[in-house]
Amino acid sequence: QVQLVESGGGVVQAGESLRLSCVFSGSYSVINAMRWHRQAPGKQRELVASVTTSGSTTYADSVKGRFTISRETAKRTVYLQMTSLKPEDTAVYYCNLDYNLLGKLLGAWGQGTQVTVSS
Repeated sequence: QVQLVESGGGVVQAGESLRLSCVFSGSYSVINAMRWHRQAPGKQRELVASVTTSGSTTYADSVKGRFTISRETAKRTVYLQMTSLKPEDTAVYYCNLDYNLLGKLLGAWGQGTQVTVSS
């Protein structure tokens, strides 16, 4: 199975930047899509950004032009570069990926990292 560990969260002021990292480890044959989600207090978890094995990326409308997702396979890491942060970006950010193992398609989630943006 695959394990994920996120890092890089913190408290910043509006307009500042943060870079989240998610390192994965464990057993797998292929890592497929990798994603970042977030969940704000009292709200449902939402997909923020995703990147495929070919490098294609998609973003939620609310973060387009401000966030960038990237993956560095050799380092087993996926990043979320966040710029021009807004108070509404405050949430717990979760890393998620799909992978193949022994012919099965499985998913894994990290424990989350808190991002707080003050106005």
